[in-house]
Amino acid sequence: MKKYFPPSELIINEDGSVFHLHVRPEQLADKIILVGDPGRVTTVAAHFETQECEISSREFHTITGRYRGKRITVLSTGIGCDNIDIVMNELDALVNIDFQERTEKMAHQTLSIVRIGTCGGLQPFTPTGTFIASVKSIGFDGLLNYYDGRNDVCDLQMEAAFKQHMDWSPLKGSPYVAVANPELIQQIAGDDMVRGYTIACGGFYGPQGRQIRLKIQDPEQNEKVEAFEYEGMRICNFEMESSALAGLASLLGHRAMTCCMVIANRYAKEMNTDYKNTIDTLIQRVLDRI
Repeated sequence: MKKYFPPSELIINEDGSVFHLHVRPEQLADKIILVGDPGRVTTVAAHFETQECEISSREFHTITGRYRGKRITVLSTGIGCDNIDIVMNELDALVNIDFQERTEKMAHQTLSIVRIGTCGGLQPFTPTGTFIASVKSIGFDGLLNYYDGRNDVCDLQMEAAFKQHMDWSPLKGSPYVAVANPELIQQIAGDDMVRGYTIACGGFYGPQGRQIRLKIQDPEQNEKVEAFEYEGMRICNFEMESSALAGLASLLGHRAMTCCMVIANRYAKEMNTDYKNTIDTLIQRVLDRI
């Protein structure tokens, strides 16, 4: 018997669109680019030859169109893993649930999802302007811990090694290590992006080791993070979404990865606020390779 999803669990708007995104199933492509900033959706879509729809709802701005013959949807998520939770569950529902019958479809559809973002570099070899592809993401946010099966899609040995290295406080909740789709990493990263580990933080200030007026629980957090090495790779950057994206995509049966441009190097204490023109290079590379 097909699983039925009641209105309280799967909320469908009167126009047949999914609750938060306001996107209807026929408006979604199977190649998806995620960005944080709603304004960056227009920047990405400016490269499309044609556009078939544009939808805006809160921080979720969506345009579907065609780029060099490929049908692509670009969608903004806003900031944080909590928003990725909304976006990933609703994207999956759009392709794998029959909205008329409210039942799961017999044939699973796999989406290819690439997040283009900005980040803070953590190593001498990740100066501002570097493009980083997140092979694995350490989630400080705790989101994936709410889902059954998280141990099946996470690198548990790396989790244990990281917690031991950091002398991790249980008050922060357990970090998890989500793995990006390796085939998609190879397809998108090519030979011009640094491959490494990423930390997805639950905030911009304290969770990333920034101290303004408030002190943080572990003043040596960033130094420990920079020194962590596992299987020959280092943690290259901080951002705020990659762990939830990789983890939920794995659980739901989709291909996903994150690539970011470094706009601040925490190691060198440098910041580039004039990055918006430079990131267009990363956008074009992803569009060409997705």
